Amino acid sequence: MSQLVDLVIFGGTGDLSTRKLLPALYQLHRHGLAERLGRIIATGRGEIDSAAFREEAHGNLRHYLADHHWDEAIWTRFRDSLHYVKVDADHDEDYTSLAACLDEDSAPIRLYYLATLPSLYGTICQHLERAGAVNDKSRVVMEKPIGHDLKSCQAINEEVATVFAEESTFRIDHYLGKETVQNLLAVRFGNPLLHPVWKNTFVDNVQITVAEEIGVEGRGSYYAKTGALRDMVQNHLLQVLSIVAMEPPASLDASDIRDEKVKVLRCLQPITASNVKDCTVRGIYAAGAVGGEAVKGFLEEAEYKDAEGTETFVAIKATINNWRWAGVPFYLRTGKRLSRRYSEIVIEFKKQPFSLFANDPNELTNKLVIRLQPDETITMHTLNKKPGLTRNLRLQPVELHLTDDRSDKDDSYDAYERLLLDAINGDQTLFMRRDEVETAWRWIDTIIEAWEETGMAVKSYNSGTMGPNASTALTARDDRSWYE
Repeated sequence: MSQLVDLVIFGGTGDLSTRKLLPALYQLHRHGLAERLGRIIATGRGEIDSAAFREEAHGNLRHYLADHHWDEAIWTRFRDSLHYVKVDADHDEDYTSLAACLDEDSAPIRLYYLATLPSLYGTICQHLERAGAVNDKSRVVMEKPIGHDLKSCQAINEEVATVFAEESTFRIDHYLGKETVQNLLAVRFGNPLLHPVWKNTFVDNVQITVAEEIGVEGRGSYYAKTGALRDMVQNHLLQVLSIVAMEPPASLDASDIRDEKVKVLRCLQPITASNVKDCTVRGIYAAGAVGGEAVKGFLEEAEYKDAEGTETFVAIKATINNWRWAGVPFYLRTGKRLSRRYSEIVIEFKKQPFSLFANDPNELTNKLVIRLQPDETITMHTLNKKPGLTRNLRLQPVELHLTDDRSDKDDSYDAYERLLLDAINGDQTLFMRRDEVETAWRWIDTIIEAWEETGMAVKSYNSGTMGPNASTALTARDDRSWYE
């Protein structure tokens, strides 16, 4: 029989726990996948007891869960697993109290989820060790971002590594828990039709977009010092890029998959002062309208007045220097207050050298469009004959949908459900390894240094658009365009 796992959430009353972690854990109970999960112990600085925490959790779950997912019998079982312990990150005695709550006989495995400021990760781990709360079966989950540059990332990793071995450390990026990102492995390596064309001989360019309608609500102190490059590109976009571009792994084991992802990141051509203006665009949103409602600009919002140099949008032309991808540009972009919320990967294939058909819409190249949000779909854009009795064969664009379009979506799940389940089961496949994170930071740091060295300006764009005009020019210089 599998051993039970006690899950301890540091920051258990915070926003991430409230909106994502507790709803995901409830859903694991609903799907019958929580048989290995013992107690869920939330920690926080508030002076409340477990009964009060359960009552608060009940209200939050009813708010964030769909009505048809609610079941009182499931809630009763889930409620009984919830506990609360007051822990101040710097107080030794609080960790002693926490350790006293843990029972190694009933749940030998302890899973510590750090949903706190990254600057506290090392402190929390070392306090846990001093309190005797870490055994040889303990694991730790760390939320991104891990540091704000390579140096701080290495410092955090070193501190955590004094307590938890690498095979017990789970660095989470919720994008890796999305069904469509995982489906990339099946699409790429399970289809002999697609695998041979997944290289520079046939692919013209790759585009990765993460667009958000929202501004930087409630994250002023963090975001003003961070910006879109550190907040989104260093983790989400580079993780997706590495899966798109990786070589076939030796197996589907975590170590083999992550070996190949690291190789991709190491092959990224550095962006330096000599090419940063040709390869990157920085933007900051001004006032405008999103979803028909007027919104303020970033600098008009009170918390961000001292953040004139903070980018809320970034676009990058990245180059991977290896045999498979040499000559193929990877266009990355992400931003706040854009025209709509969506995330997608576009694999655009090369055009035919000439056409046999009259009125061939040759600009409509074959594309594989992998949508990550708001819906998760994979669509192949191709061409076939336009119906009719005309003498000349004419082409029209068609879409081939490669994902399940059944109306019953009750078996769908949130990314955090997948990742929490894997952490409980000790599967690191969808988590980031230390060298992955540090290699990504090393590449990001060269861009930040180049911006500073060249004094590269942040360009304004109206809220409700898809970023500054310079973003369009980034692809237009290569006679390409963003897929919209």
